Amino acid sequence: MSLNYIKNFYEGCLRPPTVIGQFHTLFFGSVRMFFLGVLGFAVYGNEALHFSCDPDRRELNLFCYNQFRPVTPQVFWALQLVTVLVPGAVFHLYAAYKNIDQEDILEQPTYTVFYIISVLLRIVLEVAAFWLQSRLFGFLVHSLYFCDASALEKTFNYTKCMVPEHFEKTIFLSAMYIFTIITMILCMAEIFEILCRRLGYLTHQ
Repeated sequence: MSLNYIKNFYEGCLRPPTVIGQFHTLFFGSVRMFFLGVLGFAVYGNEALHFSCDPDRRELNLFCYNQFRPVTPQVFWALQLVTVLVPGAVFHLYAAYKNIDQEDILEQPTYTVFYIISVLLRIVLEVAAFWLQSRLFGFLVHSLYFCDASALEKTFNYTKCMVPEHFEKTIFLSAMYIFTIITMILCMAEIFEILCRRLGYLTHQ
């Protein structure tokens, strides 16, 4: 029983019931995670070390960097990836527990509705992540950041800080927005495929 449960969950996670869903899993698992894990570390890995303000004092640099980055981009995007995977993982756990085959998901209306809900939740989570990313990081990384350091020392007031590799960060930020948009499009296309295949199944009955 336990081995069958694990087998069903493993196959369900790797083989969604739609062609677009399988491509989406591949896209999620390889391109997006590779981009974040490898290139993200290369672009953002030493950002705090190279972030410098005028005057160049360690406590001022740290204070302004925390103001500039209340959440580090790598942590935000990693949480986004994990969060977006939750609805699908919950559905596949349910499918594995009930011993639901891939064909049953598209043939049984109850399972089809549950699966569509999980895809819709992924879209909602991606939209929320897009909005949060725009609020936290904006769409453009400038070379200079004006930091309000008066809380640290009143003599500082506003100070200028240099943002390292701002152009590379802008490109990477744009790429993460594009990945989010592509994921939402794939999710909507998957729903369309489900409805078309469901209609075809009902037509042939």
